[in-house]
Amino acid sequence: PVTLLARLSLAAVFWMSGRTKVAEGTLLTLSDNAVWLFREEYQLPLVPPEVAAHLSLYAEHGLPILLVLGLASRFAALGLLIMTLVIEVLVYPYAYPVHGPWAVCCLVVMIHGPGFLSLDHWIARHARNA
Repeated sequence: PVTLLARLSLAAVFWMSGRTKVAEGTLLTLSDNAVWLFREEYQLPLVPPEVAAHLSLYAEHGLPILLVLGLASRFAALGLLIMTLVIEVLVYPYAYPVHGPWAVCCLVVMIHGPGFLSLDHWIARHARNA
């Protein structure tokens, strides 16, 4: 159950962040405010703000869904770990008390796998029996 808690905790944090980037009344339409944040506040090097905002929007929706399902869990955790490191190093470098637990949750899933309550576990069990 520790891996399930890690998966669900990560999914909740990133899903809620992704929802703040969506235009009101839409499912996955990027808001103007999100682009403004990437242009004015986040200012990531080498990536245009419009591209970074879209990548973040899709990652913060898709990767949490994978984690909740326990599908491609290590891949999803790696993606969120990379996002966490980018946020910590380039955007909010003094927010380690927030980002550290996210990174630990990512590493737990990456090292130990998603646990038995996951599609990954179910698929692996059925592949061994096939």
